[in-house]
Amino acid sequence: MAQNMLEDTIIRTDYSEIMQKSYIDYAMSVIIDRALPDVRDGLKPVQRRTLYDMHELGIRYDRPYRKCARIVGDTMGKYHPHGDSSIYEALVVMAQDFKKGEVLVDGHGNFGSIEGDGAAAMRYTEARLSRISQEVYLADLDKNVVDFGPNFDETEQEPQVLPVRIPNILLNGAEGIAVGMATSIPPHNLGEIVSCMKAYIRNKDITDKQLLHYLKGPDFPTGGIIVNQEELPKIYETGTGRLRIRGRVNVEHAKGGKDLIVITEIPYTMIGAGIGKFLNDVALLAETKKTQDIADISNQSSKEGIRIVIELRKGADPEKLINLLYKKTKLEDIFPVNMLAVAGGRPETLSLRRIIEETVDFRFEIANRKYENLLGKELEKKEIQEGLIEACDVIDLIIEILRGSRNQKMAKDCLVLGITDGIKFKSEKSRKTASLLHFTERQADAILNMRLVKLIGLEVEALLAEHRETLANIERYESLLNDYDVMAEDIINDLDAIKTRFARKRRTELDSREEVVIAEEAPEERPLVFVMDRFGYAKTMEPSLYEKNKETVDADAKYVFSCMSAGKICLFTDKGRVHSLRVSDLPLCKTKDKGTPVDNVSNYSNTEEEIIYVCDSASLAASEVTFVTAQGMIKRQEGSELVSSVRTVLATKLLEDDRVIFAGLSAEMNQVVIITKDGRCIRFAKEEVPVQKKNAAGVRAIKLDAKEKADRAYLFESGTSLSVEWNGKTISLHRLKTAKRGGQGTKIR
Repeated sequence: MAQNMLEDTIIRTDYSEIMQKSYIDYAMSVIIDRALPDVRDGLKPVQRRTLYDMHELGIRYDRPYRKCARIVGDTMGKYHPHGDSSIYEALVVMAQDFKKGEVLVDGHGNFGSIEGDGAAAMRYTEARLSRISQEVYLADLDKNVVDFGPNFDETEQEPQVLPVRIPNILLNGAEGIAVGMATSIPPHNLGEIVSCMKAYIRNKDITDKQLLHYLKGPDFPTGGIIVNQEELPKIYETGTGRLRIRGRVNVEHAKGGKDLIVITEIPYTMIGAGIGKFLNDVALLAETKKTQDIADISNQSSKEGIRIVIELRKGADPEKLINLLYKKTKLEDIFPVNMLAVAGGRPETLSLRRIIEETVDFRFEIANRKYENLLGKELEKKEIQEGLIEACDVIDLIIEILRGSRNQKMAKDCLVLGITDGIKFKSEKSRKTASLLHFTERQADAILNMRLVKLIGLEVEALLAEHRETLANIERYESLLNDYDVMAEDIINDLDAIKTRFARKRRTELDSREEVVIAEEAPEERPLVFVMDRFGYAKTMEPSLYEKNKETVDADAKYVFSCMSAGKICLFTDKGRVHSLRVSDLPLCKTKDKGTPVDNVSNYSNTEEEIIYVCDSASLAASEVTFVTAQGMIKRQEGSELVSSVRTVLATKLLEDDRVIFAGLSAEMNQVVIITKDGRCIRFAKEEVPVQKKNAAGVRAIKLDAKEKADRAYLFESGTSLSVEWNGKTISLHRLKTAKRGGQGTKIR
């Protein structure tokens, strides 16, 4: 019986279906609940919850600051149980005026800097809502303008969306990475956004192109210049594209006839560590001789703004250097646009018109719910006021009812239903009049709670005036709710008020400029000497200096050979790879200078592979290479096959657990000798080794046992003498007996 019940509970399904459903559920959770903003309020859940929590805590713009740790802890405990770091990071970003078009949080303390300095710990910083957050983002929450839902443990209620009255998704932009998708929306100018909304409200058939008469383009808080203005219509129509942004550069004249290039605005993408990288890139241009015009560079930025100064040498051309900076540094950069947001409960890439449409519809929804709520309250007031006015006319009778009733219920039943049983009246006439009363429940409660002071003449007049005001409000609210044009005009007036109070001048300039093209002059090619020691430090030297110090250099170096300044150096490794580096990337040094590690200027990693041979690309292209591996494989290969514009190429295929023990140029060599770790050696003619491509593993050079490995390999020309040391013995390779490739070899005695 128990087994049958168990079998009934087993659910049989395809494992792939479960995985697919689980992954989709996870992806949608990340997309909707974490990474992407809602198009209606332009906020991610963590931002929305933080602002709402501050609103609930009463941390208004006109009240004292509160510790950020208090805000973060309350938000995490009530609404966002995903760790304090994500909440504090969102809070910090909402307070950084160099990242947001309008800051939503007024921060007090160290909230980081445009140069990449991080904010202080949350226990040190304080915050409160900014004025625009309080008045434009959170106003009317008490008027049932948005839906509320339970929090994660159903102990609190939180808004599903904030009643933001302008398109925050455009004002402050958005960045986020979800599962399989990402959003990147630039910030815009508040005044232009309002004008855009007004234009759509007045003409719902307006096109994206027509909207651009009002919304000119992105407006970054860092300023700068967008130089591909002609591409904006397509970007806003499709919701995707690329913005080319340049920093703002001025040329100033200094003493001594020198010019200064002064950068006062940077691309939005340079915020943070990008400024330090820009300074390093400019310094590198001077170090690598890409320009001879830079004398000095300094970062004089302060709280007043960005000021990066590049001092030029006397007689330098500022325009030429500015173009070089645009081309070779992040002074001109790309901002990718992907206007992806959650609309209607699902992620969607939106055009400008679609964003305005969604936010305007949401704006009308907020207004309708607000005025329906206000109308309901005014109707309640009207009902009570009419009851009180009527009560004033028969106040003597009401007092008589109250004095004659034994309890409050008896008095209320008389006021509402005209029931006079049990009530003592002064006359039968009063009883008959009382039986005709028909106040509503709400009116009766108001009459019973009315204070006697309200019977003063002036108070009655005030009640009548208040009633007239209530009637006027009801008429206005009904007009707003029943007439689209009246509601539209009311929303437009509200937008104008927001614009008047919060709008600021545009900071980013829009222009159409050609992409910078620099005709780089080919550097003068000259001979140099490449030097690399056994620790992997490489340098170049002038040939004359090398000749003077040849013995000293040769004693310390592992590789020394001639090369050309415009050439490349090729590094062969035991993993069968060839890494190339430009000679121009190596420092030109003196005898005692150490040089630079080759892993700094190439893809070579000294923790993963070992360099076994080094040569210059010109020699490699004119020769052939012979490879020998630890498992006794050998092959010849044309060197030209390994010369490539790619920084790393695979030179030879390796068997499992194999490694290259020898690589060398072999055009003039015709004899091969291989020595194993166990002391066997073999000599054979190089012509027995076929020339193969780089994807070949080679042929058998010597027959090895399962655990035996080849240890060394040598190439030499027949007729020449070559002796090597092995385990304390001197072996004359040229005297070894020649055998066939692939044999057992002979034991060294």
